[in-house]
Amino acid sequence: MAQESSVIVPYVSYLRVYEPLAAFPEPERGHWTRYAKRERLPTAQDELRRSLADLLPTPPVPVPVHESGDAFVTEVDGVVCVCPWRTRLRGWLALEELPDLFPEPLLDAALPPLVRRQAAADFERWLERNPDARPWIRTSAWHVPVRWFALFASEEREYAKAEGEAASVLRYRTPMAQARRRVARALKALREHLDAEAGGPLVEGLVDVGRWLEEFHPRSLVELDYGGLAHVLPQEHLSEDHSAADVAEGIAALRAGDGVGAREAYGRLTERWRVVRERQFAN
Repeated sequence: MAQESSVIVPYVSYLRVYEPLAAFPEPERGHWTRYAKRERLPTAQDELRRSLADLLPTPPVPVPVHESGDAFVTEVDGVVCVCPWRTRLRGWLALEELPDLFPEPLLDAALPPLVRRQAAADFERWLERNPDARPWIRTSAWHVPVRWFALFASEEREYAKAEGEAASVLRYRTPMAQARRRVARALKALREHLDAEAGGPLVEGLVDVGRWLEEFHPRSLVELDYGGLAHVLPQEHLSEDHSAADVAEGIAALRAGDGVGAREAYGRLTERWRVVRERQFAN
């Protein structure tokens, strides 16, 4: 993570789901109804600051002591929708992914096995009391997973250049019904036109995202936000980034039996994100 002036910049992208208030049972619905009426609602920067502050009382485990009661709020066709932060739950889930991201010696040095086992035991006890828990937000460091782009269409892309102190913004938003439909179409194309070895990881990732989307209200809003990546990438890179269009083009080419077109679309996509991920190791 980096800090520039008073702005904390995490090089992380986000996949979020905003659910209508009707999706929440009482008393949680009442809480979010009152919350959405506040004069000032927190931003993504506020979420990051608070999640980092919550870690201070409990080093070295990156899991907040208390669950957040905050959320992002938006309006869809006149309906108020909220995306709860659930920072504690996301911290536990992130701990489960660490063995796949770092070599064991490095992981043991940063978080000793005893500490990780204790956190895992705490999470297991919590899940026994909250068996239906799931996060409304998924994150990815230093890239946007290809499977996320399959949920969106090119025309849903929203890009705003940096102006003054305001950073660049690049995001996609789509109704839940569209996101689910696109996942199903992409899976069908991949399974029919790619062998298991070539399409396996992407199919597995799409299946996982599709199952996650099924957990939410059908009138939800799905958002892909480049988040902190928009701070670190040059304007020309962001303005020319049409990754969702490349994914859609590649899938359409597969359905049409155009292997060359599919490879070209995938090549543009992988080259673009190779350049981004190389920045992780710069300097």
